[in-house]
Amino acid sequence: MSIANTDEKLLKALATGLVVRPRATLKELAEAAGVSKATLHRLYGTRDNLVDMLMCHTSKVMAQIIEEADLQTAEPVVALRMLIDGHLAHRELMLFLMFMYRPDSLDWVEEGSPWKSLVDALDAFFLRGQQLGAFRVDVGAPVLTDLLGALIWGMVDSERLGRAAPARSATVLEQMFLYGATPRVV
Repeated sequence: MSIANTDEKLLKALATGLVVRPRATLKELAEAAGVSKATLHRLYGTRDNLVDMLMCHTSKVMAQIIEEADLQTAEPVVALRMLIDGHLAHRELMLFLMFMYRPDSLDWVEEGSPWKSLVDALDAFFLRGQQLGAFRVDVGAPVLTDLLGALIWGMVDSERLGRAAPARSATVLEQMFLYGATPRVV
């Protein structure tokens, strides 16, 4: 990734700050992230610019997660696991995206939108997984994309609220996605 580790940490801290205190000023966000207001102002200028930068960064991180999961050739369950792990490694950005989401806020279907290309890649992955017999076929691939996103967002929010243990999140997500809430016979 082109963003340095310290910049990634700052962006995650700022994303968390916006989630925890949605109406926070730049000064309050700077304090929460451990930088000066002057630094934050120099880097982003305005709060709106910061939000735009975080949205752009989040879409790039999600694209990287999808690329690293090798959705076009990896065994589907392995790729699913990589998708889950990748998203959980950036849980702060997933929370930010969840808290910023409004039905009109992301161009999910606009041609040329970074979000559309990500959704298309996931839809194609789930269709390939269905064709290989790894995922159920009675639920459309686009719905599987949406369900995985909802499960990830729900788990990350449950962690934030102290209702889920982060150490087990990946396993729980994978099991819930693949098998639902039905008890498994071992």
